[in-house]
Amino acid sequence: MLGLNHTFRLLGRTLRQQITPKASITSKPPKEVITPGEQAVALVAMFIAILVPSGWILSHLDDYKRRK
Repeated sequence: MLGLNHTFRLLGRTLRQQITPKASITSKPPKEVITPGEQAVALVAMFIAILVPSGWILSHLDDYKRRK
């Protein structure tokens, strides 16, 4: 019975709501303004960097399956 009581006390401590301090996140205005054109170029570059390799692999999937 003593071991069961000890177990419930440990579980109660872990299940109790834990207090976390509030994060102090501050925001400042940007040092440089990025134009919409620069944003578009960056977005296209990110899409190309992610989608072109995965598209290449998916389009050549049958070739990879046939390889000995």
